[in-house]
Amino acid sequence: MEIISHSPAETEALGERWGRSAQRGLVIALSGDLGAGKTQLVRGVARGLDCQSRVHSPTFTLVNIYEGGRLPLFHLDLYRLESLEAVYRAGMDEYLQPDGVAVIEWAERLLPASGVPNTQHATRTTHFARHTRFVKLEVLDDHRRRITYEDPRL
Repeated sequence: MEIISHSPAETEALGERWGRSAQRGLVIALSGDLGAGKTQLVRGVARGLDCQSRVHSPTFTLVNIYEGGRLPLFHLDLYRLESLEAVYRAGMDEYLQPDGVAVIEWAERLLPASGVPNTQHATRTTHFARHTRFVKLEVLDDHRRRITYEDPRL
């Protein structure tokens, strides 16, 4: 699917819809350049899960855990990790099949060299959860973002 977001509020609203319908074990794997809207999408997911905490990017801590909502939210940032092996060394692999919802920024670090976000291939090769939504965010201009995703329920 493809959506064009015209504002940060629209990006958050999409995340909120996903959060409201999220089931335990969902992984949302985000890829996109700096400023593409990844963290805004996570803010929306948190709101949809009824998490009251302030969401910010976990670049320096690798993972932020938000509890108190309908399901726990695990917000990972893999920018500083270069490969699946580095993710395992950092002890982050448990979040690939979460007891809650995991949203992973810079998820391309976990994809094969081709970078192709194919659910069946990725679940076999990187141990992603069976229910992984691969999302690519692209900056079109100062106000618009193209959000392309594969829905694991299809």
